[in-house]
Amino acid sequence: MTAEESPPEPAICRACLNQFTIAAETKRPTCPACGRNRIIHHPELYDLHMAHIDCDAFYASVEKRDNPELASKPVIIGGEHRGVVSTACYIARMNGVRSAMPMFKARKLCPDAVIIKPRMKVYQQVGRQIKEKYHALTPLVQPLSIDEAFLDLQGTERLHGMPPAALLARLTTEIEDEIGVSVSVGLAPNKFLAKLASDMNKPRGFTVIGEADTLETLAALPITRIYGIGAKTAQRLKKDGLTKIQQLQQMDEGPLIRRYGETGQRLYRLSRGIDTRSVTTNSKTKSVSSERTLARDLADFTALEDKLWSISDTVAADLKRKQLAGLTITLKLKTSMHRIITRSRTLDAPTQLAEIIFETSRDMLRPLTDGTPYRLIGVGLSHFRPLVEADLPDLVEPKRTKRANVERAMDKLKGRFGKTTIKKGRSLDPKAPKTQKPAKDA
Repeated sequence: MTAEESPPEPAICRACLNQFTIAAETKRPTCPACGRNRIIHHPELYDLHMAHIDCDAFYASVEKRDNPELASKPVIIGGEHRGVVSTACYIARMNGVRSAMPMFKARKLCPDAVIIKPRMKVYQQVGRQIKEKYHALTPLVQPLSIDEAFLDLQGTERLHGMPPAALLARLTTEIEDEIGVSVSVGLAPNKFLAKLASDMNKPRGFTVIGEADTLETLAALPITRIYGIGAKTAQRLKKDGLTKIQQLQQMDEGPLIRRYGETGQRLYRLSRGIDTRSVTTNSKTKSVSSERTLARDLADFTALEDKLWSISDTVAADLKRKQLAGLTITLKLKTSMHRIITRSRTLDAPTQLAEIIFETSRDMLRPLTDGTPYRLIGVGLSHFRPLVEADLPDLVEPKRTKRANVERAMDKLKGRFGKTTIKKGRSLDPKAPKTQKPAKDA
């Protein structure tokens, strides 16, 4: 080996999982075992243990898995007319469709797209299947959402008999073969770089960022690729002439802190790939909420109240499933002009009951129905407390205690015989007056 030549790099074939070495200068390496070119190689490949895994267009991938006829079609998941795009497959993205885009705009950009209403229960089930595979590799799993997570694989080589990179290559194949969706992987020295890497070569990507190439990799990226840099901060930085991470790398920490405070310190560190955060496995739920984008604008109190009951029931079911009870109830409305209005009320005791959530949010809704048309309504609970403090017998309002007992009895029946076994009167008769006392349950 001459002085100009680099030492050979470790490599893994993603197709057959063969581990071998290649010359660093090789442009398009192929596997000596199977001849495929799905090769991961990097000088630090076997030294890295922090991974970020992100499913590729997750909701759309599940829909295409369940309906093969959609495989070659553009698919958009979201509300039909008034909603926004939850996600879009990569065919639709080639036409400019993006998450959180208004559906009417997405339709104009991709008129041939198949629009599918989200099936959250199905997506959650698939997400749980994938997370089970993560936990089979390491206990250090930090979910960020239904379809992405950090994994710390340090120390797993002794247990599994292969380095983290090989474990991840095998995992991606298993998820695609057994569950039917694809994922992208980022492998790096820390969480910031791992998440950045996983987004670089989607779909089915496997990107490695090592310590030696961190500065060079970051230098070519815009400042907006640093997490937490929103539109306002990016605009302020742009006014100061800062648009590239490379510019931050050329600045000292002191001036950045004086100009931008704590954000300046974070910019200095992350622009150099410095991130000391560890994978945390005990992240707690801070709020539980549900909202509806309405098929048409509603200004009438009774019509909005009807939607509110369904939302409250959904939130209560989620709270009970997660064994949570909250003190603060927040009502959310969005006007036809997209202005968001919120109102919050803190209870005397935590609750997880639909009746209390509904009654409280309805009281907040009433003064806001002044003729303003609304396109979205939602309810959330926060400030959770132990369940032993929740929905205790009310000596002042015994009727409320009775309704709470009825709801618990209904929950038991639903648990035994199914959710559609029994419903409240207001759920069965949408034309019934909603502001009167609840009818007796059968």
